[in-house]
Amino acid sequence: MDIITLIIIGIVVLIILGLSVRVVNQYERGVVFRVGKVIGVRDPGLRLIIPLVDRMVKPSLQIVTMPIPAQKIITQDNVTIDVAAVAYFKVVDAYKAVVEIENYNKAVNQISQTTVRSVVGQFTLDEVLSETPKVNKRIQGIIDTHSEPWGIKVTTVEIKDIKLPDSMQRAIALQAEAEREKRAKIISAEGEYLAAGKLGEAADIITEHPVALQLRIMQVLSNIAAEKNSTIVFPAQLLNSIRDIKDFFGSEMSAAKEDKKSK
Repeated sequence: MDIITLIIIGIVVLIILGLSVRVVNQYERGVVFRVGKVIGVRDPGLRLIIPLVDRMVKPSLQIVTMPIPAQKIITQDNVTIDVAAVAYFKVVDAYKAVVEIENYNKAVNQISQTTVRSVVGQFTLDEVLSETPKVNKRIQGIIDTHSEPWGIKVTTVEIKDIKLPDSMQRAIALQAEAEREKRAKIISAEGEYLAAGKLGEAADIITEHPVALQLRIMQVLSNIAAEKNSTIVFPAQLLNSIRDIKDFFGSEMSAAKEDKKSK
């Protein structure tokens, strides 16, 4: 055999080896078809197949992040909202993912959209906004049930965006403002109630101790004087002066009565 023949034979051998050798990555599984029939699933590593007879399909077992596009949904209380979500899933059975479904990525995407629309429509707007984890869990359970025969496991579904109509946003803002005003008025009323009780107790104490009123007046004057922007004229002994004048007139009237009796 001449050199050219050897070279040709070598090239043919290399081509056959190239067609026979398959590398299955760690995150993949190799589903081997022989004349159209599945003969097994190959683990990661270097694998050999029969050229032109065998065919290997290698689905990935990595978790897939699939965005669910925003769609208009009517809630149970007849409010139209736009809801966008994201789903995380992975292949857990390579045989089913290749044999049982034509395109599992497209299938999961479509069933996710219809499920989100169906589930969100069963809740009111307040429930969708306040109980999002409950909605997510129900969506995830339904999608996982549908995709299980395809060898797919849906790990998580999360609603990532809820767009409300402008009119509804204004209504919610007014509701939140009214709620804050209600709480403020309740707190103010409670404060007035407590203050009234304390003022009543203070009045009782001042009634028993009249001097306490003068001390309180002096304290108020001291606080006013601290601002240094006004002039205060206050007779310090006003109460005592009034009492002295009253006593003076009383004593004069008593003396006049005594004079009349003596005459």
